[in-house]
Amino acid sequence: MRTFTHRRLILPIVCAAGLSLVAACGSSSSSSHGGSGMPGMTMPSFAATSPSGATAGAGTSTASSMPGMDMGSEPMPTGDGLTAGSQGFTFAPTASTLGSGGFSFRILGADGKPVTAFEPDQTKLMHFYLVRSDLTGFQHVHPTMAADGTWTAPLTAAEPGAYRVFASFITKGADSKPVALVLSSPVTAPGTASSSPLPAPAPSTTVDGYTVTVDASQMMAGMAMPLKVSISKGGTPVTDLQPYLDTYAHLSAFHAGDLAFAHLHPEGAAATGTGGPDLTFQASLPKPGDWRLFVQFQTGGVLHTAAITVHVG
Repeated sequence: MRTFTHRRLILPIVCAAGLSLVAACGSSSSSSHGGSGMPGMTMPSFAATSPSGATAGAGTSTASSMPGMDMGSEPMPTGDGLTAGSQGFTFAPTASTLGSGGFSFRILGADGKPVTAFEPDQTKLMHFYLVRSDLTGFQHVHPTMAADGTWTAPLTAAEPGAYRVFASFITKGADSKPVALVLSSPVTAPGTASSSPLPAPAPSTTVDGYTVTVDASQMMAGMAMPLKVSISKGGTPVTDLQPYLDTYAHLSAFHAGDLAFAHLHPEGAAATGTGGPDLTFQASLPKPGDWRLFVQFQTGGVLHTAAITVHVG
Protein backbone atom coordinates (compact mmCIF):
# COMPACT_ATOMS: atom_id res chain seq x y z
CA MET A 1 0.00 0.00 0.00
CA ARG A 2 1.35 3.42 -0.95
CA THR A 3 1.52 5.82 1.94
CA PHE A 4 1.42 9.57 1.85
CA THR A 5 2.74 11.15 5.01
CA HIS A 6 3.37 14.80 5.70
CA ARG A 7 6.50 16.56 6.66
CA ARG A 8 8.29 22.35 3.53
CA LEU A 9 6.30 22.65 -0.65
CA ILE A 10 9.06 23.60 -0.17
CA LEU A 11 9.58 24.01 -0.12
CA PRO A 12 10.50 27.71 -2.03
CA ILE A 13 10.46 28.50 -5.77
CA VAL A 14 13.08 26.68 -7.78
CA CYS A 15 14.65 28.70 -10.58
CA ALA A 16 16.06 27.17 -13.73
CA ALA A 17 19.82 27.56 -13.88
CA GLY A 18 21.14 29.22 -17.00
CA LEU A 19 17.91 30.99 -17.92
CA SER A 20 18.66 34.68 -17.91
CA LEU A 21 14.96 35.51 -17.73
CA VAL A 22 14.82 34.17 -14.17
CA ALA A 23 18.41 34.83 -13.14
CA ALA A 24 17.21 37.39 -10.62
CA CYS A 25 15.47 34.61 -8.72
CA GLY A 26 18.73 32.93 -7.87
CA SER A 27 20.61 36.10 -7.02
CA SER A 28 18.20 38.17 -4.96
CA SER A 29 16.45 37.46 -1.72
CA SER A 30 12.94 38.90 -1.02
CA SER A 31 9.66 37.05 -1.09
CA SER A 32 7.67 39.90 -2.53
CA HIS A 33 6.85 39.35 -6.18
CA GLY A 34 7.58 42.09 -8.67
CA GLY A 35 6.02 42.48 -12.08
CA SER A 36 7.35 41.12 -15.35
CA GLY A 37 6.97 42.21 -18.90
CA MET A 38 4.49 39.46 -19.71
CA PRO A 39 0.87 39.47 -18.52
CA GLY A 40 0.09 36.76 -15.97
CA MET A 41 3.73 36.36 -14.97
CA THR A 42 5.71 37.61 -11.99
CA MET A 43 9.42 37.34 -11.49
CA PRO A 44 10.30 36.64 -7.84
CA SER A 45 12.82 38.35 -5.62
CA PHE A 46 13.50 37.25 -2.07
CA ALA A 47 14.72 38.58 1.28
CA ALA A 48 15.65 36.76 4.47
CA THR A 49 14.48 38.33 7.70
CA SER A 50 13.98 35.32 9.99
CA PRO A 51 16.05 35.65 13.16
CA SER A 52 18.67 33.02 13.79
CA GLY A 53 17.78 30.53 16.47
CA ALA A 54 13.99 31.00 16.19
CA THR A 55 12.01 27.78 16.08
CA ALA A 56 8.65 28.99 14.80
CA GLY A 57 6.68 31.96 13.61
CA ALA A 58 8.32 32.57 10.24
CA GLY A 59 7.65 36.07 8.94
CA THR A 60 4.98 36.92 6.46
CA SER A 61 4.93 39.41 3.64
CA THR A 62 3.30 42.79 4.03
CA ALA A 63 1.49 42.60 0.72
CA SER A 64 -0.33 39.87 -1.14
CA SER A 65 -2.69 39.52 -4.05
CA MET A 66 -4.71 36.94 -2.13
CA PRO A 67 -5.57 36.79 1.57
CA GLY A 68 -5.13 33.51 3.36
CA MET A 69 -1.85 32.33 1.86
CA ASP A 70 1.68 32.96 3.10
CA MET A 71 4.38 34.34 0.84
CA GLY A 72 6.86 34.18 3.72
CA SER A 73 10.02 36.19 4.25
CA GLU A 74 12.58 33.40 4.00
CA PRO A 75 15.09 33.18 1.13
CA MET A 76 14.14 30.70 -1.57
CA PRO A 77 16.57 28.02 -2.79
CA THR A 78 17.74 27.77 -6.38
CA GLY A 79 18.62 24.64 -8.32
CA ASP A 80 16.76 21.37 -8.79
CA GLY A 81 17.76 19.66 -5.54
CA LEU A 82 19.53 16.78 -7.26
CA THR A 83 22.96 17.29 -5.67
CA ALA A 84 24.24 16.39 -2.19
CA GLY A 85 26.42 19.48 -1.94
CA SER A 86 26.11 23.19 -2.73
CA GLN A 87 27.65 26.49 -1.57
CA GLY A 88 29.97 24.69 0.83
CA PHE A 89 27.27 22.59 2.51
CA THR A 90 26.84 18.82 2.20
CA PHE A 91 23.90 16.55 2.93
CA ALA A 92 25.38 13.51 4.71
CA PRO A 93 22.96 10.62 5.44
CA THR A 94 24.15 8.00 7.90
CA ALA A 95 22.87 5.18 5.66
CA SER A 96 21.98 4.54 2.02
CA THR A 97 19.09 2.21 2.80
CA LEU A 98 15.79 2.78 4.54
CA GLY A 99 15.19 0.75 7.65
CA SER A 100 12.59 0.70 10.37
CA GLY A 101 12.21 3.85 12.42
CA GLY A 102 13.77 7.18 11.57
CA PHE A 103 16.29 8.19 8.91
CA SER A 104 19.34 10.06 10.23
CA PHE A 105 21.59 12.60 8.52
CA ARG A 106 23.77 15.65 9.08
CA ILE A 107 24.36 18.87 7.22
CA LEU A 108 28.11 19.46 7.01
CA GLY A 109 29.78 22.82 6.51
CA ALA A 110 32.81 23.62 4.37
CA ASP A 111 35.03 22.61 7.30
CA GLY A 112 33.47 19.15 7.38
CA LYS A 113 31.84 19.77 10.75
CA PRO A 114 28.11 19.35 11.39
CA VAL A 115 26.05 22.52 11.10
CA THR A 116 23.86 23.15 14.16
CA ALA A 117 22.45 26.64 13.50
CA PHE A 118 19.39 26.84 11.25
CA GLU A 119 16.64 29.37 10.60
CA PRO A 120 12.90 28.68 10.31
CA ASP A 121 11.29 28.09 6.94
CA GLN A 122 7.49 28.03 7.13
CA THR A 123 7.79 27.55 10.93
CA LYS A 124 10.19 24.56 10.68
CA LEU A 125 13.99 24.39 10.88
CA MET A 126 14.18 21.38 8.55
CA HIS A 127 11.87 19.92 5.92
CA PHE A 128 12.58 16.37 4.81
CA TYR A 129 11.07 14.54 1.83
CA LEU A 130 11.15 10.90 0.83
CA VAL A 131 10.05 10.31 -2.78
CA ARG A 132 9.88 6.99 -4.65
CA SER A 133 11.42 6.83 -8.12
CA ASP A 134 8.03 6.20 -9.77
CA LEU A 135 6.47 9.01 -7.69
CA THR A 136 3.99 6.67 -6.00
CA GLY A 137 5.49 7.10 -2.53
CA PHE A 138 5.81 10.48 -0.81
CA GLN A 139 6.55 11.53 2.74
CA HIS A 140 7.09 15.07 4.02
CA VAL A 141 8.19 15.23 7.65
CA HIS A 142 9.97 17.58 10.04
CA PRO A 143 13.05 16.00 11.65
CA THR A 144 14.44 16.79 15.09
CA MET A 145 18.10 17.65 15.66
CA ALA A 146 20.38 16.34 18.42
CA ALA A 147 23.01 18.53 20.05
CA ASP A 148 25.73 17.07 17.79
CA GLY A 149 23.90 18.16 14.62
CA THR A 150 22.37 14.78 13.79
CA TRP A 151 18.84 15.05 12.39
CA THR A 152 16.35 12.19 12.65
CA ALA A 153 13.37 12.09 10.29
CA PRO A 154 10.35 10.08 11.56
CA LEU A 155 9.47 8.07 8.46
CA THR A 156 6.81 5.40 8.13
CA ALA A 157 7.66 2.05 6.53
CA ALA A 158 8.41 2.43 2.82
CA GLU A 159 7.66 -0.15 0.13
CA PRO A 160 10.69 -1.77 -1.53
CA GLY A 161 12.23 0.26 -4.30
CA ALA A 162 14.48 3.17 -5.24
CA TYR A 163 13.91 6.51 -3.52
CA ARG A 164 15.45 9.92 -3.11
CA VAL A 165 15.64 11.82 0.18
CA PHE A 166 15.66 15.63 0.23
CA ALA A 167 16.68 18.01 3.01
CA SER A 168 15.37 21.57 2.69
CA PHE A 169 16.68 24.20 5.11
CA ILE A 170 17.99 27.70 5.73
CA THR A 171 21.33 28.32 7.41
CA LYS A 172 24.03 31.00 7.21
CA GLY A 173 26.96 31.11 4.81
CA ALA A 174 30.52 32.25 5.42
CA ASP A 175 29.37 35.86 4.97
CA SER A 176 26.73 35.38 7.72
CA LYS A 177 23.94 35.84 5.20
CA PRO A 178 21.08 33.31 5.05
CA VAL A 179 21.51 30.47 2.57
CA ALA A 180 18.50 28.42 1.47
CA LEU A 181 19.26 24.97 0.09
CA VAL A 182 17.60 21.75 -1.03
CA LEU A 183 20.08 18.86 -1.04
CA SER A 184 19.38 15.19 -1.72
CA SER A 185 20.73 11.67 -2.01
CA PRO A 186 19.45 8.39 -3.52
CA VAL A 187 18.44 5.62 -1.10
CA THR A 188 16.77 2.23 -1.38
CA ALA A 189 14.17 0.31 0.58
CA PRO A 190 15.18 -3.36 0.60
CA GLY A 191 12.97 -6.05 -0.90
CA THR A 192 11.46 -7.04 -4.22
CA ALA A 193 10.32 -3.87 -5.95
CA SER A 194 7.76 -3.22 -8.64
CA SER A 195 6.99 0.09 -10.28
CA SER A 196 3.73 1.74 -11.30
CA PRO A 197 3.17 3.98 -14.32
CA LEU A 198 2.82 7.67 -13.63
CA PRO A 199 -0.85 8.74 -13.73
CA ALA A 200 -1.60 10.88 -16.77
CA PRO A 201 -1.91 14.66 -16.39
CA ALA A 202 -5.37 15.60 -15.16
CA PRO A 203 -7.12 18.79 -14.01
CA SER A 204 -8.26 17.31 -10.69
CA THR A 205 -7.85 14.45 -8.23
CA THR A 206 -9.59 13.26 -5.07
CA VAL A 207 -8.33 12.45 -1.58
CA ASP A 208 -10.32 11.63 1.56
CA GLY A 209 -13.54 12.78 -0.13
CA TYR A 210 -12.07 16.12 -1.24
CA THR A 211 -11.66 17.16 -4.88
CA VAL A 212 -8.49 19.12 -5.58
CA THR A 213 -8.41 21.03 -8.88
CA VAL A 214 -5.17 22.47 -10.24
CA ASP A 215 -5.08 25.04 -13.03
CA ALA A 216 -1.61 24.76 -14.57
CA SER A 217 -2.67 26.10 -17.95
CA GLN A 218 -0.27 29.07 -17.78
CA MET A 219 2.76 27.09 -16.68
CA MET A 220 5.92 27.29 -18.81
CA ALA A 221 9.21 25.63 -17.90
CA GLY A 222 11.72 27.96 -16.25
CA MET A 223 9.30 30.85 -15.74
CA ALA A 224 7.61 31.97 -12.51
CA MET A 225 3.88 31.92 -13.17
CA PRO A 226 0.67 31.68 -11.14
CA LEU A 227 -0.77 28.26 -10.35
CA LYS A 228 -4.26 28.05 -8.88
CA VAL A 229 -5.58 25.31 -6.61
CA SER A 230 -9.24 24.90 -5.65
CA ILE A 231 -10.64 22.48 -3.06
CA SER A 232 -14.20 21.22 -2.81
CA LYS A 233 -16.11 18.39 -1.14
CA GLY A 234 -19.26 16.82 -2.52
CA GLY A 235 -19.45 19.58 -5.10
CA THR A 236 -19.36 22.31 -2.45
CA PRO A 237 -16.38 24.69 -2.22
CA VAL A 238 -14.39 24.12 0.98
CA THR A 239 -13.96 27.14 3.25
CA ASP A 240 -12.76 25.43 6.44
CA LEU A 241 -9.08 24.95 5.54
CA GLN A 242 -6.94 25.31 8.65
CA PRO A 243 -3.49 26.93 8.73
CA TYR A 244 -0.70 24.43 8.07
CA LEU A 245 2.92 25.63 8.15
CA ASP A 246 1.61 29.22 8.17
CA THR A 247 -0.39 28.67 4.97
CA TYR A 248 -3.68 27.06 3.92
CA ALA A 249 -1.91 24.58 1.64
CA HIS A 250 1.62 23.32 1.10
CA LEU A 251 2.63 22.37 -2.42
CA SER A 252 5.71 20.51 -3.62
CA ALA A 253 6.52 19.10 -7.05
CA PHE A 254 8.86 16.44 -8.44
CA HIS A 255 9.85 15.94 -12.06
CA ALA A 256 9.07 12.54 -13.59
CA GLY A 257 12.23 10.60 -14.40
CA ASP A 258 14.96 12.43 -12.47
CA LEU A 259 12.94 13.60 -9.41
CA ALA A 260 14.06 17.22 -9.76
CA PHE A 261 12.50 19.19 -6.89
CA ALA A 262 10.41 22.37 -6.94
CA HIS A 263 8.68 24.12 -4.05
CA LEU A 264 5.72 26.20 -5.13
CA HIS A 265 5.39 29.23 -2.90
CA PRO A 266 1.92 30.27 -1.65
CA GLU A 267 0.70 33.85 -1.82
CA GLY A 268 -0.60 35.74 1.20
CA ALA A 269 -0.56 35.20 4.95
CA ALA A 270 -2.54 32.47 6.70
CA ALA A 271 -5.09 33.99 9.04
CA THR A 272 -5.95 32.56 12.43
CA GLY A 273 -9.30 31.40 11.11
CA THR A 274 -10.18 29.17 8.19
CA GLY A 275 -9.65 29.62 4.44
CA GLY A 276 -10.41 28.28 0.99
CA PRO A 277 -11.57 27.23 -1.46
CA ASP A 278 -9.26 29.01 -3.94
CA LEU A 279 -5.52 29.26 -3.35
CA THR A 280 -2.82 30.79 -5.52
CA PHE A 281 0.85 29.81 -5.74
CA GLN A 282 3.80 31.37 -7.52
CA ALA A 283 5.36 28.41 -9.31
CA SER A 284 8.58 27.96 -11.21
CA LEU A 285 9.04 24.47 -12.63
CA PRO A 286 12.54 24.46 -14.13
CA LYS A 287 12.14 21.65 -16.67
CA PRO A 288 9.54 20.71 -19.28
CA GLY A 289 7.70 17.42 -18.96
CA ASP A 290 5.44 15.77 -16.42
CA TRP A 291 5.52 16.89 -12.79
CA ARG A 292 3.87 15.16 -9.86
CA LEU A 293 2.38 17.73 -7.47
CA PHE A 294 1.66 16.94 -3.82
CA VAL A 295 -0.92 19.28 -2.28
CA GLN A 296 -1.13 19.18 1.52
CA PHE A 297 -3.99 20.85 3.38
CA GLN A 298 -5.62 20.48 6.77
CA THR A 299 -9.27 20.30 7.87
CA GLY A 300 -10.64 19.33 11.27
CA GLY A 301 -7.12 18.72 12.56
CA VAL A 302 -6.45 16.11 9.83
CA LEU A 303 -3.73 16.58 7.21
CA HIS A 304 -4.65 15.49 3.68
CA THR A 305 -2.18 14.90 0.85
CA ALA A 306 -3.44 14.92 -2.73
CA ALA A 307 -1.22 13.86 -5.65
CA ILE A 308 -1.80 15.05 -9.21
CA THR A 309 0.21 15.08 -12.45
CA VAL A 310 0.59 18.22 -14.56
CA HIS A 311 2.43 18.67 -17.85
CA VAL A 312 4.69 21.65 -18.43
CA GLY A 313 5.83 22.67 -21.91
